[in-house]
Amino acid sequence: MNCFLIGTRLSFSLSPAIHAAFGRYDYGLRQLSPEGLAAFLETADFDGLNVTMPFKREILSYLDAVDPNAAAIGAVNTVVCRDGKRIGYNTDYLGLRGLLDSAGFELRGKRVLILGTGGTSRTARAVAEDSGAAAVVRVSRTGREEAMTYAQAAASCGDFDYLINTTPVGAASNPDDCPISLAPFSGLRGVADVVYSPLRTRLVLEALARGIPAVGGLEMLVRQAAASCALFTGTPVPEQTVRAVCQGLRGERESVVLIGMPGSGKTTVGRLIAQKCGKQFVDSDDEVIRLAGASIPEIFQAEGEAGFRAREAAVLANLARRSGLVIATGGGAVLDPVNVRRLRQNGRLFFLDRPLSALTAAADHPLSDTREKLAALYAARHPIYEASADRTVSDCSKPETAADAVCAMRKEIVP
Repeated sequence: MNCFLIGTRLSFSLSPAIHAAFGRYDYGLRQLSPEGLAAFLETADFDGLNVTMPFKREILSYLDAVDPNAAAIGAVNTVVCRDGKRIGYNTDYLGLRGLLDSAGFELRGKRVLILGTGGTSRTARAVAEDSGAAAVVRVSRTGREEAMTYAQAAASCGDFDYLINTTPVGAASNPDDCPISLAPFSGLRGVADVVYSPLRTRLVLEALARGIPAVGGLEMLVRQAAASCALFTGTPVPEQTVRAVCQGLRGERESVVLIGMPGSGKTTVGRLIAQKCGKQFVDSDDEVIRLAGASIPEIFQAEGEAGFRAREAAVLANLARRSGLVIATGGGAVLDPVNVRRLRQNGRLFFLDRPLSALTAAADHPLSDTREKLAALYAARHPIYEASADRTVSDCSKPETAADAVCAMRKEIVP
């Protein structure tokens, strides 16, 4: 079988890896120009297609039949060739419904706010309505298609129980963006974001910080792919396989971020973790030095701490956008909440809590080059490390022990 994903921007697609994990057919990418759909369909030989933006609606006119659910939504993301006919389906529907069910989001009798009015928005509306939602309201910048504007949504924020973002705002190209502030939404029971890269968008992180259950779109992507696979082959993908692919993909893409005092062993432990997990290791201080062409004391002398922090923030922003790394951060990286938020988007933060008695003042750390400075720094930063960490490693007596602890903790953290 030959199956493809078609769309205009596919360079960062995870679909080939997901379908390869199902192991049932060849699967490739076909990146088309916005005007290239007709030519592709006239000449291509395929058994099945996945369809992404901007062709989910356009492809309808090239199909011999459309599943009633996809027709009602008005968007197709899966095409199967069967008995010489091309039949369209919407497996995004099954992917989103599976994501919401897995998260424990019960929409029956609730009010649902959907950000966006595109094809995925229509899918989300169908899922909410079929789940028995009491009301479903969509939001757009202009208020078109009977949608609320963002200002109107914020004004009526107390009326909604669940929020689903179907816009690309906050995706990897602009991870600092957030489609809407959750500050006014005091009654939310859950937030779902269909964006899967980064793993946790700024919207998801804001929800979690406010104690609101929130999920990103990676599981939706895997579940819609599993539904497509079932249509391509005629055989369902077992639930345990779906969960295993989700877990494996998340573990592969999620970075390990080590935080802690200067001299706490982040570099040594990080290298060991990278070896154990098969990941690339990066030391953020080394990156700052490499890009500046100067040592940290030299940067401090020429630009002061503010200059160093600006360089550090730029390096961390770049590393945070990447996936699957082991990152040893500088001792002061967590002083800026923006650094912490960015690192959390694709990573988990582990605090190597080495006691003050085991730390040594070092000349290449200007803020802790004496014992007195080190003690003061420890007292000021320890609470910040604890607050920033997803997990704390208390036994750092040996690098191997700390590395093993981090590897074990990664498996325990709920995705």
